[in-house]
Amino acid sequence: MSAPLGFVEPDHGTWRERLSQMSAEAAQDLALRARTAPLFAHAYSFHLNFRFGGMTPADLLQFAAAQGLKGVKIHVEDGEDNSLLSRPDQRRAFGTVAAKLGIEVHIETSATEADALKDLIDIAKETGATSVRCYPRYEAHVSQIIATTIEDLKALVTLDPGRNLRVTLEQHEDLTSREMVQIVEAVRDPRLSLLFDFCNMVNAYERPLEALRVQSRYITEVHIKDCCVEADRGGWAQRGCVSGTGHMPFGDLLFDLLLLGDDRPQVTAFALEEEAGYFAPAMRFPDEAPDPLIRFRTASLTDIGPGDLAARLARERDEATAQVATVRALLAEIEQAARGVVSREKEGQP
Repeated sequence: MSAPLGFVEPDHGTWRERLSQMSAEAAQDLALRARTAPLFAHAYSFHLNFRFGGMTPADLLQFAAAQGLKGVKIHVEDGEDNSLLSRPDQRRAFGTVAAKLGIEVHIETSATEADALKDLIDIAKETGATSVRCYPRYEAHVSQIIATTIEDLKALVTLDPGRNLRVTLEQHEDLTSREMVQIVEAVRDPRLSLLFDFCNMVNAYERPLEALRVQSRYITEVHIKDCCVEADRGGWAQRGCVSGTGHMPFGDLLFDLLLLGDDRPQVTAFALEEEAGYFAPAMRFPDEAPDPLIRFRTASLTDIGPGDLAARLARERDEATAQVATVRALLAEIEQAARGVVSREKEGQP
């Protein structure tokens, strides 16, 4: 399936050409950033295993440790009846295991309402998490969603008065990048930043590299995934696919994100969020009326589909493991190319 105009296929990126024009000093810094990029396991990579396969939050910790990852990002509801939201008695034990394994914990939720944020902060504190993520999910006109979300996030100072947690707001298919920046700048909280998702701008009728440029000043965390872009009622839908096989400019996105930050890397977590089979419809359109109405939607879900359940769950686990290798291979390629620039300059080659 060909990408719409303005997208690039994964093998048509420009990062190699841009890297070749960098100074040796900048290339050497990039090589180090690529080699030490903080990779996190994301629970959504095991979405179906959590829902239908009995996977628990503790299992995600073991996966991250086995893969040599720095941390995990897990939703408050991942694990169904065994989730951190449903099992408050397990939160401290989860945090203890994470600490023993040397795994950093980030907690996520799919709302910004007061009750959801309180649960989020409480779970984060009990598990020893360092960061939390949220996003608005209201049925309202865009202007009202923005205004309500600003007020929601201003309450964080009372929920976490010690300001011990970093808070990220994720673009999640309905708001544009400029609207996300508008929220962050209005809240004016130094602990609040943006989480950049590789695909979620698509549903807001934005292209990934354009969205990255708009959000770049405020991005501190990332969800890495891939999707195919499909025409949908004049807008764009995303259909999740195996990383490296879709329409996202994978190399360019990773390259540009690694470069964020002058003296030190700006991105502190790259979460591996494989979502093969996920579908989300278009939510914003080029011919939409001013201040469009956003309809209610549930939190993200992937359809289990027909066929053998055990085989589907096994495929999801395999895809999650393969994504780790895919991203590490791309990081290694960037590191090697950067070291090549350094070597050529030392040897006086053009």
